[in-house]
Amino acid sequence: MPELPEVETVANGVHARIHGQTVVGVQTSNKPQTFKSPPDEIIEALTGSRIDRVHRVGKTIVIDLSRKDLSRKKKHAQFLVHLGMTGRLLVSTPDTPIPPHTHAILTLGSGKELRFVDPRRFGRLSVVAPDKKYEGPGAEPLTIGLEDFIALFRNRKTPIKAALLNQSLLHGVGNIYADEALFHAGIRPTRHAGRLTRTELTRLRAALIKVLTEAIQLGGSSVSDYVDADGVAGFFQLHHHVYSRTGKPCRVCGTAIKRIVIGGRSTHYCPKCQK
Repeated sequence: MPELPEVETVANGVHARIHGQTVVGVQTSNKPQTFKSPPDEIIEALTGSRIDRVHRVGKTIVIDLSRKDLSRKKKHAQFLVHLGMTGRLLVSTPDTPIPPHTHAILTLGSGKELRFVDPRRFGRLSVVAPDKKYEGPGAEPLTIGLEDFIALFRNRKTPIKAALLNQSLLHGVGNIYADEALFHAGIRPTRHAGRLTRTELTRLRAALIKVLTEAIQLGGSSVSDYVDADGVAGFFQLHHHVYSRTGKPCRVCGTAIKRIVIGGRSTHYCPKCQK
């Protein structure tokens, strides 16, 4: 499933290509599980609306919309895109062949199309009611302050890896970047979150911000189906230190990377570098 850096990369790419344009038409598939909001409601909210901004909140792509009502007063709404496991949001020209499993096509005033493609249909499309704002389930890991970050894990008895994956605490962090951040912070993923010292949590916050920022700069990690708005894969997977490197030598000390399961999720770490 795409995580924060992948979603950020897609959102930034789509914003650069379509912001300021008007949606002149919407087509949807007949696959109901793709839609959290009824397709007719999505079509009504999008058609005739101007795309003001495309950005990320947690693992969700948020498209800010505006249009004027009959009294000429500007009304705002949001179109939410959750990519799920295999979802892609692509900006295409009309003559580009439509991929199989395309569940929504937004035709824009420029003639280009924004297409949502999702073979496994775990992605979700929805709209937020006018003049409401989607804020996500947890705190934003790239901007959370140190004291707030430390407070998230106080008295928590779960392993720190499981706590990092709890979207109600920090939204957007997934398996890849939890493993990588814990490695760079030198913290073993099995440690109880509530027992980590202030110094360790300070290191973890810095490592998490560093890893996420570098991953965004490299276009995210393409370890499965992820591609950006142009259909291009990311490159951060070439810089992974532990994730999916079971049995391979640690890039720092040479010790074989181990794999365990925490909370049903594969977890990778270096037994020597992480205490």
